[in-house]
Amino acid sequence: MDVSFVKTPEIQQLLDRAAGVNESGGSPRLKAIMRDLTESVMELIVRHDISESEFWLAMKYLSDSAGEIGLIVPGTGLEHFLDLYMDAKDAEAGLSGGTPRTIEGPLYVAGAPLVEGNVNLSVDEDEGTTVLHMTGNVTGPDGEAVENAIVHVWHANSKGWYSHFDPTGEQTPFNNRRRIKLGKDGRYAFHSKQPSGYSVPPGGSTDQLMQALGRHGNRPAHVHFFIEAPGYRTLTTQINFGDDPFAADDFAFGTRAGLLPVPSRQGDSAYIQFDFQMQRAADADDEHFSSRARAEAEPQPETETA
Repeated sequence: MDVSFVKTPEIQQLLDRAAGVNESGGSPRLKAIMRDLTESVMELIVRHDISESEFWLAMKYLSDSAGEIGLIVPGTGLEHFLDLYMDAKDAEAGLSGGTPRTIEGPLYVAGAPLVEGNVNLSVDEDEGTTVLHMTGNVTGPDGEAVENAIVHVWHANSKGWYSHFDPTGEQTPFNNRRRIKLGKDGRYAFHSKQPSGYSVPPGGSTDQLMQALGRHGNRPAHVHFFIEAPGYRTLTTQINFGDDPFAADDFAFGTRAGLLPVPSRQGDSAYIQFDFQMQRAADADDEHFSSRARAEAEPQPETETA
């Protein structure tokens, strides 16, 4: 059957009623989005001749996958698409430059200790791990040092587990997580036990989907960042280690040009020098984080300079 079936008066009337198009209450924007979304699903059903059994199997998959939605969204390319869409809107508005944005991922936790100086992120022992040293500058679009910036940084341990999400329960709260308060020079520095890459949970919903698509679920070693400062657009980004075997094949599509530094390795230490450039905020909303739901933990007190 042709997808023109969806355009028949009966189906169009159904879409209008389901979306509340002719009802006086509700949100007009939501009605329009809901109608388009439902119509697109109907067209997919017709185009691919999706059976009733296949449809309800898909609904069961979505229901069972709620706990991994933060992995499924980047794994299907949707989170990267949002970055590309925001880039395109910036270009259309004449905005350019700055460190590329890239996916946040689902593993940020609010409340990390606020510290200054050359910060040690790693509270826990991580035997046999290389020590990562990362330094650089945070500048604005004209190369000016960004004053009073706060750099949120978080990454996994050498086994690929993040504190607060580690199923072994062995990590100290906020291990490998800090907020670094910068001075007037806009310079940051931290050291930590080097993270490793990791895969999605074996046998989980994301893994099932990747296998069904003939894809893997691996991420390269990487470090996440939020950077916020008065007068500047908050930056969400991450660096992937350029020498990781999955650097060019990240299942979550987080790898972007300009975000692939190769560590300089010397003995049991690795060094990365990486500068961040921020864009100026167009309005107050630019200085805030998106309204994405994020994990929170009991805030840790500020600590002395490390």
